Amino acid sequence: MPKTAHRLILVRHGQSLWNLENRFTGWWDVDLTARGEDEARAAGALLLAKGFLPTLAFTSLQTRAIRTLHLALEACGRAWLPEIKDWRLNERHYGGLTGLDKAETAAKHGDDQVKIWRRSFDTPPPVLEAGSRFDLATDPRYAGIAIPSTESLKDTITRVMPYYESAIAPALQAGETVLVAAHGNSLRALVKHLSGISDADITGLEIPTGQPIVYELDENLTARERYYLSER
Repeated sequence: MPKTAHRLILVRHGQSLWNLENRFTGWWDVDLTARGEDEARAAGALLLAKGFLPTLAFTSLQTRAIRTLHLALEACGRAWLPEIKDWRLNERHYGGLTGLDKAETAAKHGDDQVKIWRRSFDTPPPVLEAGSRFDLATDPRYAGIAIPSTESLKDTITRVMPYYESAIAPALQAGETVLVAAHGNSLRALVKHLSGISDADITGLEIPTGQPIVYELDENLTARERYYLSER
């Protein structure tokens, strides 16, 4: 078996305010809860304790992921680390479901329909109407970006993977130990690719908040191991 040559660390952001309230969040910008902050610090402390110190970091343009990254880096003594932010690591866009309480949405549309929107591979939720409360057209961070009106998991993967190939993979090949602080669905895209998970099975993969996932990769960036750092 080829030896491990590269290391990639994935961390889903800590608990957010809308995670706590059980609302569809997507691209809407919400902050971490106190628990989420603690999860981020604990992730960084674990990186330090295990000696898994990153040399380069990537994150999305969303506050919950950015703050998770910063808190984790502070906790492992790497607040100075270079970091790259990109919208393509954003969470899946939940379209017209954005901001809605998940239980209320299920009561209105039925559990089966909501399950399709949440867990099917290629069926997106209803589109977010232009000019609605959660329209991000005037948000300066997305100036010049074609903001989606809704996304399926397949759509999310379609934007994440070219970014992985053009930015993250070259950094790994250059010898960087890369930390990616992102979101449940953008990280699903990376896990699907690296672990060869099928379209059907990836929808059921749960990625817990604030738990570093480590990939040990060979010289071709083929995964040799995937594990939670807390289990090592």
